Amino acid sequence: MSKSPLSDPITIRLPIDVLAEIEAVAKTCERTRSWVMVRALRLYLAGEGADILAVRKARSEVADGDVHEMDDVLGEIEKIVGGKAA
Repeated sequence: MSKSPLSDPITIRLPIDVLAEIEAVAKTCERTRSWVMVRALRLYLAGEGADILAVRKARSEVADGDVHEMDDVLGEIEKIVGGKAA
C-alpha cells in the first residue's frame, strides 16, 4: 500500500485534555499522535465536514437557479408511492 503525499508540517494548539486523550489513544494503539489526529480529522471530514460542504453546494445551486418546484417534486413522490413510476 502506497502512502499518501504529506503536506508541510503545520502547527496546532489543542486543549490539554484533548491532547491527553490523543496521546492515550496513540500509546494504546502503538501509533503516533499524528496518526490518531489524521484518523480523527478524516472521520470529521466524512461526517460533519461532508454535511457542511453539501450545504455549501446546495446554496450555490440555488443561487444559480438549479432548483425544482416543490409541486413537481411532490407529484413525483406521489407517483412513486402510488406505484406509477418506473
